[in-house]
Amino acid sequence: MSFTAHRKIQVLIVEDSAVVAEFSTHLLNSDPRIEVVAVARDGAEGLEAARRYRPDVITMDLHMPRLDGFEATRQIMEICPAPIVVVSANSHEAANNFRAMEAGALAVVARPEGRGHSNHASSAEELLNTVKLMSEVKVVRRWARSGISRTSNAAAPLSAPARAHVPIETVVIGASTGGPLALKTLLGELPKNFPAGILIVQHMTPGFTPGFVEWLGKSSGFPVKLAVHGEPIRSGIAYVAPDGSHMGLGLARTIILSDAPPENRMRPSVAHLFRSAGVVLGAKTAGVLLTGMGRDGAEELKTLKEGGALTFAQDEESSVVHGMPGYAISLGAASFVLPPEEISRLLGSLVRKS
Repeated sequence: MSFTAHRKIQVLIVEDSAVVAEFSTHLLNSDPRIEVVAVARDGAEGLEAARRYRPDVITMDLHMPRLDGFEATRQIMEICPAPIVVVSANSHEAANNFRAMEAGALAVVARPEGRGHSNHASSAEELLNTVKLMSEVKVVRRWARSGISRTSNAAAPLSAPARAHVPIETVVIGASTGGPLALKTLLGELPKNFPAGILIVQHMTPGFTPGFVEWLGKSSGFPVKLAVHGEPIRSGIAYVAPDGSHMGLGLARTIILSDAPPENRMRPSVAHLFRSAGVVLGAKTAGVLLTGMGRDGAEELKTLKEGGALTFAQDEESSVVHGMPGYAISLGAASFVLPPEEISRLLGSLVRKS
């Protein structure tokens, strides 16, 4: 869906605070591409408004009377699906923020600071940009209580591509929109004694990454840490790039964080991670590109494949947004095209065999 000056992005605000709702309405309407069509004071009103207005995007508070934001999100995605952006007052409320994604929300952003605050402009821009980006996402109906979209079963490949017998030492993963749930699924299906380290770049609103790391570890059951510069990469642990730093590998299989310029407008970028892994480990790498907007990491995944690495891209049916993996597939960068659970199972099998 593409919006022009003649077709504004229609937004429904679900927020129980009248002050916050008025502020959010003014902020969103200040963008010439956005129009607030309704404000709901709780989740029950939000569900009715979603049915009535069929908005392009819904901004959702979590803590509300009658029907909270989690259940409202779940019911909206079952009955009249729309891209839902959780607007959180607390970036440290990890379990709640990412539980909303399990219910069907696409993104979590911090509530913008008020006028006069030093972070007002940046936090306001983050919300406006997120709403505009999410308006382009084609969501699908969720089936009651399943927690996932219904997709067809993807057949697993019969055999690995021909390659020299090279042990896989590190798995590098890139993800953006829709990535948290894909990562939860992928890590949750890996064997507990997975014999390789995992490095992850997940595009995330600044401030939410520590909470994301906490939630991902608890929800997947796989050990997850926030990456630290100079830390040795250990098998059976997933390391997530922190806010504002590229993540790469050192020659001694240590984590290298840097403040080099953004790539593909991102820092951390998937491209930086994949390129570093190719230089340091070459064919001892497995590269995985999951759901997300844009092209970050796609060309570098192809370079990894050409260097002998195993490469995976998430399939279109299971992706929230098929931009990054779709572009990689179009380049011929993926040895396998699968949903996250099948990527995980195949990784578990191939890494053990390496």
